[in-house]
Amino acid sequence: MKGIFSDIINYRRKVFAEVADFAYGDKDLSELPKSVFNIIPGEEARFRTDVFKERAIVGERIRLAMGLDIRDAATFGLISDGIENVDVDKRIYEPPLVNVITFACEACPTKTYEVTSNCRRCIGHPCQNVCPVNAITINKKQAVIDKEKCIKCGKCKDICPYGAIIKYDRPCAEACGVNAIESDSLGRAKINYDKCVSCGQCMQACPFAAIGDKSQIYQLVKAIRNQENMYAIVAPAFVGQFGPIANPTQIFEAIKRLGFKEVLEVGIGADIGTIHEAEEFLDEVPNKVPYMGTSCCPAWLSMVQKMFPDQARYISDTSTPMIATAQFIKKNNEDAKVVFIGPCIAKKLEALGEKVHKYVDFVITFEELMGLFVSRGIEVSEIEVDYKIQDASKLGRGFASAGGVAKAVRKVAEEMDPSRAIQVENANGLHECVKLMKMAKAGKKNGMLLEGMACPGGCIGGPGTIISIQRAQKSLNEFCAESEITTPTKNIKIK
Repeated sequence: MKGIFSDIINYRRKVFAEVADFAYGDKDLSELPKSVFNIIPGEEARFRTDVFKERAIVGERIRLAMGLDIRDAATFGLISDGIENVDVDKRIYEPPLVNVITFACEACPTKTYEVTSNCRRCIGHPCQNVCPVNAITINKKQAVIDKEKCIKCGKCKDICPYGAIIKYDRPCAEACGVNAIESDSLGRAKINYDKCVSCGQCMQACPFAAIGDKSQIYQLVKAIRNQENMYAIVAPAFVGQFGPIANPTQIFEAIKRLGFKEVLEVGIGADIGTIHEAEEFLDEVPNKVPYMGTSCCPAWLSMVQKMFPDQARYISDTSTPMIATAQFIKKNNEDAKVVFIGPCIAKKLEALGEKVHKYVDFVITFEELMGLFVSRGIEVSEIEVDYKIQDASKLGRGFASAGGVAKAVRKVAEEMDPSRAIQVENANGLHECVKLMKMAKAGKKNGMLLEGMACPGGCIGGPGTIISIQRAQKSLNEFCAESEITTPTKNIKIK
């Protein structure tokens, strides 16, 4: 659904804009419950059984946008309950990050194989013949699958000559590469947080907007209003996210109009990290470790730590571009407040890390940023500017796309040691990342540089993005081509 302006995107945007209005306007938070009527006016429901349910769901989304916990349908309380705990100008966080609004979940069927009307009741009955548990019978009209017997192996689907058997799953579960989506007693989606890596793909996949993450936009706006030394660092995946005719410089200027002192590319941190990671690879592979995994994606790292704990030591300890950029700023300006703006929700957890929280003060997504623009009435494409951004190299900007990190590290490593021919492999999407790590654990990737990206397409496919991966890739290619800095080693800003 990404890239299509749906009602889901519209409602989420309205929620972010409402919350931002309260912070910018210093409004009385006791009035927050009225916001649901601004977002869902009138008496008729558009999508649910009644307008009251629609308002209740939006109310929980407002709580998430404020950084508050959500409630289930059995819990009594106002939207504003606990609001005094989040009415601050600094980051606050109470786990979990990703939440299922239970009464918004439609309890979609889990993985199932179904015979459609395209079944011709053929004489060969190949579906019946290959079923290992005799779950298929042939009636007078078509084949029928006994759901109690079916083990969901998919052999019937694969062999049907008419393609009459289809497989479907609940979208959130199918999108989850670590099998963290389970079911509660009512058949609704439930997240197993022992498995979850906060990649956010379930949020993107849910067609009922029943899953959301906690935001920091209210506290961020309060900080902008109360403090002067606010810096925004923006991930390179931002290009193209705010309209087809809004260029990168216009987007940076729009961010400044929200109250930021300065805006920098996170690509500058990618350049710093590339050099360090190249040096690390040359020093450690294969003499100290059998292979090395890249470090830039926190959800990929979390997946390795949870599913392959014995392999986690082979992931690079190089700071991610977000951290490196924040350190770059605070090195010369200790009082700066740094806000990361990107496509990733896992960065919200990364920024809480023991070694990170003093560098990164807030994290918001591109979608949340759009809500701030809407709140302030900023039309990005109408801003007049006459300069280009030149913070990062072509390779540093390329981190946003699948394969871009490995490409940059290999290029710089081979510059440093021309005698080394470095093999790389990349996986994007956690399903593929898990497969890659299984091969690495088996010793089949020794000597290689492995890049893992939790989101399909890389960062440009993150849950906080707005446009399609195809459009984002095209915009990113153009942005990379605009850089006058060819490689990270040529970036004089990081010397």
